[in-house]
Amino acid sequence: MKNNKSAAHTPKELLTELKALVAEAEGMIGESAGDASDEVMGALRTRYEAMQENMSDLYDGAKKKVIAGAKDTDTTIRENPYQSIAVAAGLGLLIGVLLGRRSK
Repeated sequence: MKNNKSAAHTPKELLTELKALVAEAEGMIGESAGDASDEVMGALRTRYEAMQENMSDLYDGAKKKVIAGAKDTDTTIRENPYQSIAVAAGLGLLIGVLLGRRSK
């Protein structure tokens, strides 16, 4: 049930699909209280599993990006410790000045 275009989905598109799925499920449940409930539940289950797979793929991709970014940051800090301290101190000073202006 692997969908090749799942990698092309953005979080916004997935959210839109999820909302459509919920709306369709509500409509199907309201329309057929007992007519073809097995058919309806099968269709909903299939769409739910596809959505779950898309969300899982999105989560895995985001997790890989976060880990790669953390590793790059760690490498950069270890290679340039004094510059990293200077940048952190500068940002801290800048944030402190901006917050100090707001409180007045």
